[in-house]
Parts: sequence; structure tokens; C-alpha cells
Amino acid sequence: MNLPFDPEKIFSVSEISQIIKEMLEGVFGDIKIEGEISNLKTASSGHIYFDLKDENALISVVLFRGYARGVKLEEGLKVQIDGEISCYIKQGRYQIIAHSVQTQSKGNLYLEFEKLKEKLTKEGLFDEDKKLPLPKFPKRIGVATSPTGAAIRDILSVLNRRATGLEIIIAPCAVQGEQAKQEIVQAIKNLNNLKPKIDVILVGRGGGSMEDLWAFNEEIVVRAVAASKIPVISCVGHEVDFTLTDFAASLRAPTPSAAAELVVETSSSLIERVNQLNKNLLQTITIKYERLFGRLKMAVENKIFKNPSIIFNQKEQRLDIAQNRLKDLSPFNVLKRGYSIVRRKSDNKVVKSSLKGERLKIQSSQDIYEVETI
Repeated sequence: MNLPFDPEKIFSVSEISQIIKEMLEGVFGDIKIEGEISNLKTASSGHIYFDLKDENALISVVLFRGYARGVKLEEGLKVQIDGEISCYIKQGRYQIIAHSVQTQSKGNLYLEFEKLKEKLTKEGLFDEDKKLPLPKFPKRIGVATSPTGAAIRDILSVLNRRATGLEIIIAPCAVQGEQAKQEIVQAIKNLNNLKPKIDVILVGRGGGSMEDLWAFNEEIVVRAVAASKIPVISCVGHEVDFTLTDFAASLRAPTPSAAAELVVETSSSLIERVNQLNKNLLQTITIKYERLFGRLKMAVENKIFKNPSIIFNQKEQRLDIAQNRLKDLSPFNVLKRGYSIVRRKSDNKVVKSSLKGERLKIQSSQDIYEVETI
């Protein structure tokens, strides 16, 4: 192909990318292309991004928001796209800008996924009563994943930050490619055979397309997870990604980081609870102390402590008042006011009326006289 420019010219990256863009758009124009959707993502802007693939290759596709309204896409879907080939200059890669997407059928991988899921479900491999409970306070944690991937870095970061005294055993294995399924199975077996026994196993990897994650949909891997004598947490991909190991595991975590948080959730929650109880106890003791100290301070500052005789003085005053009240009620006080008491001499009873010739005693405040009635 003859280039319409000087071969000795030195181009900038932007210039050469722009030339490639113009050449692609000039040669192809509008095209139709079919394939299977993979690595589907919807941006907050409303634009939809995915890869379109067949058995041997894939190409990036963008469906802008204006064309995406009312379109429902999903992983593994086989579609036909009307659009144009372009070049995204900032990343130096070619892509299809889609104008319309027509659904044809489910892709081969998706159909294979559904077929195996149905088979294993009928066998009872995913039954909840067959899942092992997670330990409350795990100390030895096994991790089956790639030793160089982002997943192991995320897991170790969370575990080291949230807990201490943990023993972490890594069983390295490929998580993508032809050999991945065999290596994952062997890693799970190795962790099950360790002595002393592992408390829990994390199996997973970071995100990717359906093809990238496919090792965790392989039947031998799913069966190895289900057959594990140690509880398994499946942590494959991102939150939107689901694999068959998720259904076979004791627990599915949306990401490797989330799996690490779930492992130490119980122990960290217990520590937080103990710390909160300790705080509550200290607050209760402080409040009780302050109340008792306040009462003691009031008692010490009370004038009775400084002059205890006040208690007796108050009692004596009350006694004096009572005695004075009794004196006021005494008949002798009445006699002092000029009154007298008349009694019969025979029985000494107070006389209210008398008969002629009776002998009476008259008591004044000073003397007692005897008289006879006439």
C-alpha cells in the first residue's frame, strides 16, 4: 500500500493515530457485524461498552446513550450490530461505534453455563444444607488464586489491616487459560490436606470477561469446591460477575476484598463489641462514682458533720415543745387561773351535782378544803 506522505517524516503519536482513524473510516464506512457479547459494562453516562467476539477474535464496541435507549443486553448474547469502524485515538485502538443492536440468540458460552448449572442443580450440588458453616474465629486461612494477580494483593491488604495473628497460606494457581481448571482443583486439594487444618479457603480472582472467568465455571472446579471438607468462600470477579463456583461454595463474596472482610468480620465485630462494652462499663462506673462522690461531698459539707450537737439540740427542742403542750392541757394549769375541782370525799370522784349533807373536797391551785352541802 502506497502511503500518501513522506516515509521519512517523524510523526507524533496523535498524528499517526489520526491517520489510522481516517483510513479505517474511509475504507469501511457503515458495516454489519455479528458475534457474542462479552465483558459488558454500562457507564454512569448511559453509554454501553462491550466486546464482540467469535471463536478466534474480539473487537471493542461502544453503543452511545442516544442509541442505547430501550436496548437490553447481557453477557453471552449473540447479536448483529449495524455501525461503523473507528479508532479511539486516546487509547490507540480500533472499535465499532454501534448504531443498532439486534438480538439473535444466546451465545455458546452462556448456553453451556446454563446447561451445566441445571445439571449440577438437579444433582443437589448447590443445596444449602450441604454447605459447610464458616468458622467464627478463623486463624489459618487458605487462598487459592494467582500469586501475581490483583486479587491476592487485595486479600492480603484487607486481612493485614483488619486482623492480627492470622496465618495465611497461599496455594498458587493459574486463574485463566487452559491449565487453570486443573491448577485450581489441585490448589483446593492441597489446602484440604494441610496439617494443621485450614479453617477457611478463599477461591477466586479479579474481574474480567466471561471468557476470563470461565475456569470457575468448569465442572471439575465446581465439584472440587463442593467436595471441600473445609468451608470455601468464592470470590470471583466483580460484584456483577457470577460463576458456578459461587453456587457451590459455602458463601459467595462479590469481590476478593469483600471475601477477606467476611473472613475477619466475626472476630473484628467481636473486638468492636468488647470495646463498646468496655466503654459502656467505664461510663457506668464513672457516673456511679460521680453520684456517690457528690452525695459524700454533700454529707461532709453538712453542718451536722461539723457540729453533731445540732441533732441533740433539735431533739431537745422538740421535747420542750411537747412538754409545754402537755402543761397547757394539764388541769393544774386551769386551777392556777382561779378555778377549782370538787370531789366527793367518799369516792374522790369529780362532782357535777351533789345531795344535801354530802361531804365534799374542794381543790384550788394552793389548798384543799372539806365542806358539807346544805
